[in-house]
Amino acid sequence: MGTLTIKVPDLGEGIAEVELVAWRVQPGDTVTEDQVLADVMTDKATVEIPSPVAGRVLALGGEVGQQIAVGAELIRIDVAAGGEAKEAVPAVSTPAPAAVRAPAEHARPSAGKPLAAPAVRHRASVLGIDLRQVPGSSADGRILHEDLDAWLLRRPGPPAPDAARYAERHDEEAVPVTGVRRRIAQRMQDAMRRIPHFTYVEEVDVTELELLRARINERWGGERAHLTLLPLLVRAVVLAVPRFPQINARFDDEAGVLTRHGAVHVGIATQTAAGLMVPVLRHAEARDLWSSATEIARLADAARAGRATRDELSGSTLTVTSLGALGGIASTPIINAPEVAIVGVNRIVQRPVMLGGAVVARRMMNLSSSFDHRVVDGQLAAEFVQAVRASLECPALLFVE
Repeated sequence: MGTLTIKVPDLGEGIAEVELVAWRVQPGDTVTEDQVLADVMTDKATVEIPSPVAGRVLALGGEVGQQIAVGAELIRIDVAAGGEAKEAVPAVSTPAPAAVRAPAEHARPSAGKPLAAPAVRHRASVLGIDLRQVPGSSADGRILHEDLDAWLLRRPGPPAPDAARYAERHDEEAVPVTGVRRRIAQRMQDAMRRIPHFTYVEEVDVTELELLRARINERWGGERAHLTLLPLLVRAVVLAVPRFPQINARFDDEAGVLTRHGAVHVGIATQTAAGLMVPVLRHAEARDLWSSATEIARLADAARAGRATRDELSGSTLTVTSLGALGGIASTPIINAPEVAIVGVNRIVQRPVMLGGAVVARRMMNLSSSFDHRVVDGQLAAEFVQAVRASLECPALLFVE
């Protein structure tokens, strides 16, 4: 039937080029219809490119990490070779050479204690060397210090503990930054270069909030979704947004237009094996705590499994980020452009706090939030965070409209 050239498809949304992040086949491979040939990535998602025919791969149109224009050649397939089997190539193993004893070494009797001076025995013990494995070079088979040195140079496996601890290292590894990691790097760099960040950190007493959360989870058990801190924080943000519409917005700095959104589409920063991804909890303003908890868990699972769709990874109006138990004392989160605000959650710790004239143990957490200072003034940012704090410190407010 001839040769078929498969081109990079038009993935919509005005995408002009994609990044080649993985080849699933190599030249010479036999492929079947609908078999995935390659993974390419847009700004929003990774897309699998299937084969429309069966055949044999003739040539690949690029290397992993390369940017390829829409419509450019991706791969060429010999369609006529579809039914042919790939020739098997037997694996050939080369036997390792036998160990050779140095001429100066003398074999010791198979039985008996190795011959060595006390100083040699002590040094061997420190280095973790079994003297029964070390050939002695003296005429009577006695092990000398130079025998230990020779053993260290040719011994199998890693060096002795003391030697490894102070050994010089000259190895290095060049790791190409490709795929999601490259996109993250580009977006972070662009955000830091174009957005003047203003970070505001405030501590929050979450003692009552954590007690309420524990009681709710105990009360409902497996009947409803397990509540983490995030759904409660999202609810606090939703309640604060109507008073601060400048915060729930997206800024087109090239057009000079700030779009305020009534809908609260919360980006949930999620760490995955491929890097940081931000699936979107849509219409958080219309969700109760359990609906938010269920959807947050679903989105996080989809992102970590690489199943999040382009729509699930786009359209957020404000982002929440958390490092959980690794959250540290404070952080300076980077805004998820074109948004203008991001709320960061730090680690919850129990520490002594003055309350009612007495020192008491309270569970404290910092909110580290960043704002686009071009459109959000410092006072407005501080007032917004204080409003979120008020709802978290008095959790009954989360249920009062």
